[in-house]
Amino acid sequence: MRLVFLGTPAAAVPSLRAVVDAGHEVVLVVTRPDRRRGRGSTLSPSPVKEAALELGLPVAHSVKALDEVSADLGIVVAYGAMIKPEVLERLPMLNVHFSLLPRWRGAAPVERAILAGDEETGVGIMALEATLDTGPLHAERRVTVGDKTASALTRELADVGAALLVEVLADSQAVATATPQVGEPTYAQKLDAETFHLVPSMTAEEAARVVRLERAWCLLGEKRFRVVEATAGSEGAPAGTVAREGNRAGLACRDGVLWLTSVQPEGSKAMAASAWLAGARLGDDVRWS
Repeated sequence: MRLVFLGTPAAAVPSLRAVVDAGHEVVLVVTRPDRRRGRGSTLSPSPVKEAALELGLPVAHSVKALDEVSADLGIVVAYGAMIKPEVLERLPMLNVHFSLLPRWRGAAPVERAILAGDEETGVGIMALEATLDTGPLHAERRVTVGDKTASALTRELADVGAALLVEVLADSQAVATATPQVGEPTYAQKLDAETFHLVPSMTAEEAARVVRLERAWCLLGEKRFRVVEATAGSEGAPAGTVAREGNRAGLACRDGVLWLTSVQPEGSKAMAASAWLAGARLGDDVRWS
């Protein structure tokens, strides 16, 4: 099958590689423009562009480039922009979406599933529509959330989605048949800095879910304090204080303690929480917010 592929982040790369390995002809890869990453001024390509160039595939940075190619189908995996109706009229597209639609339509389905405490999520192969994640489903596969971090869950979903995409493309009946989404939609709003801000009014479990997004932070005294790994405990302490028990420390929440495993104090590298506690010289009145 002649395909065009639209995607940008690392999570889209397994699907690109999978369709190439399955023998499909990818006539064009469309990805977001190169951008600056980190502190340097050098522009860096997206992970999808890097993979496409490695595979010897032509790359474009605009959907307008689709006007110049002939294809049977488009594949969209986390491209990062809406596709206009007139483009979809010319070229039908399938979208690999990392949730159990209609739950978590939108930009951050993996993170929102973790924050909500969902026991399972999954991948849907959806017929792309001009409206946000509303298309009917060609196939779906479920995945247990457990206590996985956002990056680990995303990697798993990316691999599962790539395999499911290849299965759908290999079955003409599956490509031709789609089932409307059923259920109450929920929306995965974009994440901002406050999404990752731990506060004492959270339950310990809520705080642990934020930590699993891998960008959790709070203020310890007046300094920014990053929580890299932690677990929720039921031991009580006044909310907003730092709980201590032997060589471990935790952030006291509304109903328990977020026990710290790995942390990164402001101006320091990440370290074991026990090592941080040994050298922190915390006063009895230190508070976090």
